[in-house]
Amino acid sequence: MIGKLQHLQAAVLQKLRKLLERTRLKYKSKNGDYMTEMKKVSEMVPDEIKDAVRKAYSKVAEGRGERDIATGCCDEPTQARSSCCGPVPEAKVTRLNLADALGYDTEGMPTSATESFAGCGNPVALASLKEGEVVLDLGSGAGLDMFVASKKVGTTGQVIGVDMTPAMIEKAKKNAQELGITNVDFRFGDIEDMPVDDNSVDVVISNCVINLAPDKGKVFQEVYRVLKPGGRVMVSDIVLSKPLPKEVRDEVVTYTGCIGGAILDEEYLQHMRNAGFKDAKITSKAGESIYEAYSAYIAGTKSE
Repeated sequence: MIGKLQHLQAAVLQKLRKLLERTRLKYKSKNGDYMTEMKKVSEMVPDEIKDAVRKAYSKVAEGRGERDIATGCCDEPTQARSSCCGPVPEAKVTRLNLADALGYDTEGMPTSATESFAGCGNPVALASLKEGEVVLDLGSGAGLDMFVASKKVGTTGQVIGVDMTPAMIEKAKKNAQELGITNVDFRFGDIEDMPVDDNSVDVVISNCVINLAPDKGKVFQEVYRVLKPGGRVMVSDIVLSKPLPKEVRDEVVTYTGCIGGAILDEEYLQHMRNAGFKDAKITSKAGESIYEAYSAYIAGTKSE
């Protein structure tokens, strides 16, 4: 399973390499020297960064972005720029076939659950979920990962989703209602300060979201707090093999596109270790793409 998903991740990174740069040039041509008109990320306080991310996700939730380009976590115009997307080799890329290509079974899923999909992997497939477990999805979006997880944990289990975008929460609730799924709980909140009780969750998953958090160390402290002893985390995220150019890190559209906020892979793991996940490791990764960013599956376990 890991090998198959790794291959799928790698395929899109190569496909989007040229598309990303082409879109960037097109956006600059259309909007002029936007870097002089927009505030740089390095000049923003954390709340301003979160607001920019929230606005980007709101556009995705409301369908105001371009659906014919797979997005990693982003709105127009960053959709084609992001490397945190799934593959559809030699085919027109959409959010719907992005989920299919990453191994999701979307049969029976409402289009509204897949059209806002913004992941860079399929963490549910590797989380080894068991019936009766409590699962927490960080940045749950329109609910696709939650709905897949809900089938695995069954009626005796529960899936909690935390998202800071009201439009996504509302969309996810409607999707759950349409699907008749009752073992899910959507909560508005910040993954740096989760509305979740201590020691209450068996598994934490996340799909291309933690890279968007200004304080990733705080996120993993929160993950460790809410996990039960022996609980585990399995996330798919974008990390770097070398530092980003300052220009790229400073662009808001690159940040909301899952690249600008990404950090070095070892730094990512160190945040997890500092939080208490001594066994934190990258279990697999896709080939490096533009700016040496790549999609990785990252796991850890809370001590008993």
